[in-house]
Amino acid sequence: MTTKEDLIKKLENKTARIGILGMGYVGMPLAVVFAEKGFNVLGIDPDNRKVDTFNKGISYIQDVPSETVARLQKAGKLNMTTDFAALAEMDAVSICVPTPLRQTGDPDMSFILSATEQLAKYVHAGMVIVLESTTYPGTTRELMVPMLTHEGKAGLEVGKDLFICFSPERVDPGREDWTTYNTPKVLGGMTPACVEVATAWYAGAIQTIVPVSSPEAAEMAKLLENTFRMINIAMVNELALMCERLGVDVWEVIDAAASKPFGFMKFTPGPGLGGHCIPIDPLYLSWKMKALNYNAKFIELASEINTNMPRYVVSRVMEGLNDRSKALKGNKVLVLGVAYKPDIDDVRESPALDVIALLLQKGALVEYHDPHIPHIHHEREGWKMNSIANEDLMKSVSAADVVVIVTNHKSYDYPAIIEAASFIFDSRNALGKWGGKTNPKVVRL
Repeated sequence: MTTKEDLIKKLENKTARIGILGMGYVGMPLAVVFAEKGFNVLGIDPDNRKVDTFNKGISYIQDVPSETVARLQKAGKLNMTTDFAALAEMDAVSICVPTPLRQTGDPDMSFILSATEQLAKYVHAGMVIVLESTTYPGTTRELMVPMLTHEGKAGLEVGKDLFICFSPERVDPGREDWTTYNTPKVLGGMTPACVEVATAWYAGAIQTIVPVSSPEAAEMAKLLENTFRMINIAMVNELALMCERLGVDVWEVIDAAASKPFGFMKFTPGPGLGGHCIPIDPLYLSWKMKALNYNAKFIELASEINTNMPRYVVSRVMEGLNDRSKALKGNKVLVLGVAYKPDIDDVRESPALDVIALLLQKGALVEYHDPHIPHIHHEREGWKMNSIANEDLMKSVSAADVVVIVTNHKSYDYPAIIEAASFIFDSRNALGKWGGKTNPKVVRL
């Protein structure tokens, strides 16, 4: 039987076999970091399309170059399969599966449950397991541990035979300054021995490890990070609403406040929240607290404000058209940018989907352009749309009754867009440095 000391030695010598369950936006970069540092890594994902793409040496994740995938694959350091039975051969497993919200607002734990069920079939003594999927406090202890020690191989003792931790992912797609390698890694274990083993593993590939006392502390730390952002974004979104009624430029106000070198952190308003974390993670905490008869007031209020921003954007577009003696119904609207943030190809929870849905409901003739996203669809609304061709962009800008900037991609030629458009609603202040503040064609959020 592999002892704790044996496992630590294998991890420190990088002879341990590493499995990554879920090879998406979190799992793929993590697998690459481990492989780059000398571990032999096997990605496991049920999606045949991902595995087929990977086996051709092609990356399907924007932050991971295909050249890197091909090189690590050729070196035998990174492979991928759909076969969960390979888990039986792994010494260390990281679970990096999605954790969305259901339409009812409660956590969808199906991906974590499915991954843990598969792992429970092959769990063995001398294995370290780290959950990275964002979730509510208590998931690791209350859900994963019983499944792995009761439904898995009974008799495995956590902290002696099996080492289980939670370490929240901190992936911010598109960033080059803070990556999986150099972003500090919070790590909370079921026991001190669990933290010791997991630290021996992660410290071999990640620059800084931040140990905490329990999985719950690590789970809560992740929710605090994103709740902090959600609430502050809601605050400046509400500030934008107030400034519009007061006739004050919210962007000028924010820049003025940001000149203070202490006691202030700059956040900016926009058409709503998007991405795989900020719109979702705080609601996990809110849901958990309801089970404990506590109402997370800040989270609920912030969610309400942010959720209503797409509707506010559409109302401002309607007002702008009305000021130009036009109606929204029957007129052409060009939406620029549908990714949830600039310069990435990720549309998860993007407010652009809701903005477009509302424009369509009002009878607008909607087109969109995004250099990173050729196709979009709104599952709840049931519509699909293709991005207009790059060569037709300026023609569409000229033909539109209003251009709505939802995502401020850097690749856009904003001076040319201002020149060609008849009316622009700028929800991101993308045109601020191009004279958008004073140009009569431009209305800013």
